[in-house]
Amino acid sequence: MGEDGYIHITDEVIKNSVQSRKAIFDKNGEEHYDNISAFIKSMRGSDPDAAVFYLARALNGGEDPMFLARRIVIAASEDVGMANPNALVVANNAMQTVHMIGMPEARIILSEAAIYVATSKKSNASYMAINNAMEDVKNKDTGEVPMHIRNAPIEKMKELGYHEGYLYPHDFPGHYVEQQYLPDKMLGTKYYNPDF
Repeated sequence: MGEDGYIHITDEVIKNSVQSRKAIFDKNGEEHYDNISAFIKSMRGSDPDAAVFYLARALNGGEDPMFLARRIVIAASEDVGMANPNALVVANNAMQTVHMIGMPEARIILSEAAIYVATSKKSNASYMAINNAMEDVKNKDTGEVPMHIRNAPIEKMKELGYHEGYLYPHDFPGHYVEQQYLPDKMLGTKYYNPDF
């Protein structure tokens, strides 16, 4: 305030009042959703540089590190899947470590996990398998569990045919024996189709 009781706005006041860079992330606004979407899609799209950029933007904007860690775990399972099952191990360990140590060091663990997921081969075959199986279970008469693979904890169940004829795979070469596992109504159904 000047000697005359008025506020005088000068170039210097304006320069000191205006941020030198625009805040690009608002963790409570739409930008939160846009940024997390870009983070996930960058990992899915195998772009580690973009993944780290959106991770940094989220952390700089005050995003909860555990929220980001959970997104990495989801991407490791949904997008990497069986193409590199170790990605889920790395992501889960990162989430546990972030929980234990917190910020600012958590940024390093999150970066490593996001880069690992981004640079891993990708497969959504497990994601598609469970979605398709759940759709069938919800919308179809899928039949009964075959008798030979039912549990028979009491003698009466054995008398009714539970567990009868079950072939224990470890008793066979290669620990494999061909036998029916799906219900009769679902025979021939394929849920898991490797795509890597």
